[in-house]
Amino acid sequence: MTSVITGDIINSKNVKPAIWLPQLKDALTFLEADTRLWEIYRGDSFQIELKSPQNSFLHAVYIKACVKMIKGLDVRIAIGIGTKTYQGDTVTESNGEAFQFSGETLENLKKDKINLKLKTPDPILNRDLNLYFKLALMSMDNWTVNSAEIIKTQIENPHKIQSEIAQLIGINQEAVSKRMKRANLEEILELNNLYIIKISNL
Repeated sequence: MTSVITGDIINSKNVKPAIWLPQLKDALTFLEADTRLWEIYRGDSFQIELKSPQNSFLHAVYIKACVKMIKGLDVRIAIGIGTKTYQGDTVTESNGEAFQFSGETLENLKKDKINLKLKTPDPILNRDLNLYFKLALMSMDNWTVNSAEIIKTQIENPHKIQSEIAQLIGINQEAVSKRMKRANLEEILELNNLYIIKISNL
């Protein structure tokens, strides 16, 4: 069992690649240091294999936060979870359920105008988690640059308390607390805990 995230940058034509490409590369490198397991292709599309499916939602949230730190940009993300039957020289050459699910789902996202969706071998699980995602996206799609920054920083530093996060960003603790509430960080982390339980039972 593996997980694959396939995505593309929304509105990338309106922002120079020199601005968003390093941010995307840094995000993918943070999630997976082995560059054979991720690739940026067709200009603004990317794919990454994450060998721990339980982490795939939080990692998708992290990528979204990194991209939304650049004003005017967003990202479509498709998570595929399933088997891997072929290991290619690059991630886009590898194959199996997870890769097929992720690629197919991304194509559907464009038609459905939804920015995050999951596909696993379990249709009931897909239905339930994708409903939760739709609700979460009501907040996530509207993150400001500040909201995205607070989410990114918290995921990078999961054990740091608010005062330490404040020092990292250069604001006071009260501002951190307000930004976390506006970004619905607590609810997103609760959804992540549920996601981990559901995916562990696959």
